[in-house]
Amino acid sequence: MMRKRVAITGIGAISPNGIGRECFWAATRAGRSGVRRISRFDASQFLVQVAGEVPPEFQEEQWVSAKDRPHVSRAVPMAVASVTEALADADLEPRTMSREELQDIGVLVGSGGGSQDFTEEQYRLYYTGHQKQCSVYTIPTGTIGTLASEVSMRFGFRGLSHIVSTGCTSSTDAMGYAYRNIQSGILNTMIAGGVDSPIAPLILRGFQLMRIMTTRWNHAPERASRPFSRDRDGFVLAEGAWFFVIEEMERARTRGAHIYGEILGYASTCEAYHRVRLEECGEEPARAIRLSLKEADLPPSAIDYLSYHGTATELNDRIETRAVKLAFDGHAYKLAGSSLKSMIGHPQGACGAAGVAATLLAMRDSIAPPTINVDEPDPECDLDYISGRSRRLSIEHAVANCIAFGSKNSALVLGRVD
Repeated sequence: MMRKRVAITGIGAISPNGIGRECFWAATRAGRSGVRRISRFDASQFLVQVAGEVPPEFQEEQWVSAKDRPHVSRAVPMAVASVTEALADADLEPRTMSREELQDIGVLVGSGGGSQDFTEEQYRLYYTGHQKQCSVYTIPTGTIGTLASEVSMRFGFRGLSHIVSTGCTSSTDAMGYAYRNIQSGILNTMIAGGVDSPIAPLILRGFQLMRIMTTRWNHAPERASRPFSRDRDGFVLAEGAWFFVIEEMERARTRGAHIYGEILGYASTCEAYHRVRLEECGEEPARAIRLSLKEADLPPSAIDYLSYHGTATELNDRIETRAVKLAFDGHAYKLAGSSLKSMIGHPQGACGAAGVAATLLAMRDSIAPPTINVDEPDPECDLDYISGRSRRLSIEHAVANCIAFGSKNSALVLGRVD
């Protein structure tokens, strides 16, 4: 069967280092960190006091009414704002569409924690004797699937409305499934991407108990996220939303849409190994990359840029480096790549979408973003991470790599469209 080609025509970004696509990209290209001291609650009693918070200039009430705000997660206004920007960028206006047209637009949201912050707040109100302040929507809003429903209801999209929650690969998988739906002709347009808002006391405490978060840089937040650096000591928790308009290529061309790039391949594997740890050989992340390249019908040498998962945890950075060497063989040492998490922290299930957004904008401008804070490279992380400053780079093909708890691995192949 002839498979349809799949284009990306709109990007929206609500990021710790910039509100809006171009602000996000300007900061990323310049290597500016969005990590700061936690302001959403008093973190003075925590070992970890920094996070990648979306800056206070983001006004939630612009996207969710004051009356409705107590009944939704912070992820909802971020998702709505990001989708709104992506739709405008793609020159799509749902309010002018017929019911039949809206039936052909689906929503796939990738989110690791969904509305965990909302649920935590409801428990706090209940157990501190403020039961009357609990939301009447405690149950439906606390269900992770509500995030996709909120987006669909806001814009009137009547195609499928699904959540993908596979940990840190959630938004990569959501985009992969959107690609599959369009490729096979099920729908012609998908709104896909990721959102997470995990900066809340209990969530922070839970990650702290796992000893996988940085604790050394409370005095210098912008230096806290340090992928591939010898002195890294863990990731920085973050939030944000990155969404895309993904549509069938010929439809996009017929309506004269600007095309950022094309999804050429997608693959996902599982190590079936451990709840949180990676298998140290790196074989399954490598296999996901190889399978995505196989679907794209590209040799490893065709890839110009790699968006690393790059969490800044000691083992993960080394294992990912090992996986890249396995997947790309001799080309690994010629392959430029970077970790966006060095600038925004780790937005959990939304991280893959964040990396794809940066990669598409890098492809557009022929500028590869840097990995900041690599002051002293780990000898076992010896590839080209574009340390320090962005670099002029013509990118025809790129891979966005993601790794998650539960032994999950996913990779997307992106291509330039002339």
